[in-house]
Amino acid sequence: MRHTILQRPDFGMIDVTFDNPGEQLVVEAGAMVGRDTAITMETNMRGGLGAALKRAALGGESLFQNTFTATAGGQRLQLAPSAEGDIMHLPMTPEQGGVFVQSGGYLASSTGVTLDTKWGGAKGFFSGAGLFLLKASGQGDLWIASYGAIHAIAVGQPGTPGANGYVVDTGHILAFTEGVSYRVEKVGGLKSMFLSGEGLVARFEGQGTVWIMGRNPSALAAYVRPFRPAKSN
Repeated sequence: MRHTILQRPDFGMIDVTFDNPGEQLVVEAGAMVGRDTAITMETNMRGGLGAALKRAALGGESLFQNTFTATAGGQRLQLAPSAEGDIMHLPMTPEQGGVFVQSGGYLASSTGVTLDTKWGGAKGFFSGAGLFLLKASGQGDLWIASYGAIHAIAVGQPGTPGANGYVVDTGHILAFTEGVSYRVEKVGGLKSMFLSGEGLVARFEGQGTVWIMGRNPSALAAYVRPFRPAKSN
């Protein structure tokens, strides 16, 4: 299976070419843009009802997922997320551990990658990103999508900006590797918290990678809210 990510970072789309019949790709519901007519599609609750309900209710993903199967080599499939923005491909191996993805960040994966939900602890109540995270692990390919461009930050590696940890606004966190831990805290005092335009941040420590997205969906919603037409009775 080969892929190319087109139109980065503004309007990312994945163009997948299957090499052999029987190759499969699991895709978030509604992400297909186009496909070869001979590619088959099956819609199901991957992992069974319990796992699907857990991902949907706690991880913010769709209850159903689509599995696309090639019937011959050379067939193509195009995918894109709902929001305009970037797409990142992450090769997964059991040795590297899992990747935690924020709600709505999962786009597609090969069948060797498993998805589960992870309890974020009480700090999740204050992170602005949900109480649970999706954990992707296993062997294969994972694609994550963001609103805005994706930037990788190396944490805990000498000579990098994140050598001694890194602070990220909670609304800009997309994903991070299992070797990284975080705690949510205020930017400064109460004055800074309410008047600076910055709310809560996550301080990442350990060793691994944090992927941040260039735009904040919540900030966009707050920006357009005053321009919405008001309904009157």
